[in-house]
Amino acid sequence: MHKLLTLCIIHQRYHVLLGMKKRGFGAGKWNGFGGKLNQGESIENAAKRELWEEVGVTVDKLKKIGILDFSWQGKTEILETHIFKVTQFRGSPVESEEMRPEWFHVNDIPFSVMWPDDILWMPMFIFDQKFKGKFIFDNDNNIIDHELMTYEIQ
Repeated sequence: MHKLLTLCIIHQRYHVLLGMKKRGFGAGKWNGFGGKLNQGESIENAAKRELWEEVGVTVDKLKKIGILDFSWQGKTEILETHIFKVTQFRGSPVESEEMRPEWFHVNDIPFSVMWPDDILWMPMFIFDQKFKGKFIFDNDNNIIDHELMTYEIQ
């Protein structure tokens, strides 16, 4: 079973905006902003809505840069995550009930406090290479198998 999700990262020259997840799935990890689609919502509109809800910024234009499938050993659900790069936005990032935003220099991204796959695809993201892949985790969220490649996304 596929579940569609969005993930947006704001990239400004030498910095990225990440959020410390305060509750729910991924709590205690730095991540981009995103989540599930509402009924009848497009992937792009869900990404824009999630950015607004989680960090209080408005985005007019998104650039899809990646599609990653995440699954866990022994489970049938696949999280199909559409990853977007945002370079222009309106408003100032603010903390929400779910996320605490912070800017990081691209050389100081806190990979040790992120999902273990991020260190593998984030360089592609930063250098504007489109990618697709899949990651399979064990029950302790360690990568047990993965594929990752550059790809032209439609």
